[in-house]
Amino acid sequence: MAWDRIRGHQPVVDSFRTAFNRGRFGQAYLFVGPEGIGKRLFARELAKAMLCEKPPAPLTACNHCSACAQVEAGTHPDLFRVHTPSGKHELPIDEIRAFCAQMAMKPSRGSRKVGIVDDADDFNDESANAFLKTLEEPPPGSVLVLLATTIERQLPTILSRSQIVRFSPLPSDDLRAVLAEHEIADPAQRDRLVRLAGGSPGKALALNDEEFGNVRSALIDGLTAARPNFNALADTWRSYYEGAGKETRGQRLRVSLVLRFLVEALQHALRLSHGADSPGLDPHEESRLRSFADRAGSDRLLELIDICVEADYRVERRVQTILIVESVLEQFIANHSLTGASP
Repeated sequence: MAWDRIRGHQPVVDSFRTAFNRGRFGQAYLFVGPEGIGKRLFARELAKAMLCEKPPAPLTACNHCSACAQVEAGTHPDLFRVHTPSGKHELPIDEIRAFCAQMAMKPSRGSRKVGIVDDADDFNDESANAFLKTLEEPPPGSVLVLLATTIERQLPTILSRSQIVRFSPLPSDDLRAVLAEHEIADPAQRDRLVRLAGGSPGKALALNDEEFGNVRSALIDGLTAARPNFNALADTWRSYYEGAGKETRGQRLRVSLVLRFLVEALQHALRLSHGADSPGLDPHEESRLRSFADRAGSDRLLELIDICVEADYRVERRVQTILIVESVLEQFIANHSLTGASP
């Protein structure tokens, strides 16, 4: 069944099924939770369950009919999505007006329509106001699903008219199972990805990418060098996150991945500074981080960890990515002058 693909969110599945069976299904839902934990997959499976032509049980997709196939492919005539365009940081009013016009039309097949707003964090006052009438009075048989990271980023007009559904990071066992399904066979690698990903399958899979491995190596060598080159480091990091394309969500994810790696590397350095073993490092990385730890000292390593964690929070708050990257690198470069190393 379609819901078998959803891991770590069974309570949410159960709540939707209960509401559906009791005739209390809502018309507007706000899905809230960190990036990459499965909100978009859940929204698609919900759309599939609602639009399925041969449901084997209430609110359950068969995964075999033409409607299920079209939802999977993103081509179902009664499923509409709107997202922040590439290169933009806000949902434009024209995109929202077009989305609302599509939702206002009668269903092409059956009696239901599903509309998904991929980037509800990116509403501005203008686009939110354009969306308000559709949100207040969704057309009969329609369901709206808005995807967001936190309720703090939502405008009051959105919050007051939506049922909030909270998604939590996946438990470690569920995340390991997802990674195994994606053919990551090495248990040690799965454990490392689980440790770094913070319960997000999206981040875990991105961390397993070969391109990320190259960036990791370049940053370890560059940041621990006797003479760190700020411009080269910034170019390496910028090239990596810009490689996600112009879509801001993908770029933010890649900035966050590097910050999580830096936190891990600093934690390794901290353990090494106290004479403890730090499993998971190859000899080259261990040598570089040990030397860095000796120069920086434990207190400065802890400060840098806090700086990276705060920077990751700023990524979620939509601070401009280049400003985050430059401010973090400046702190690492400053570390060399603070410890008396060559500039």
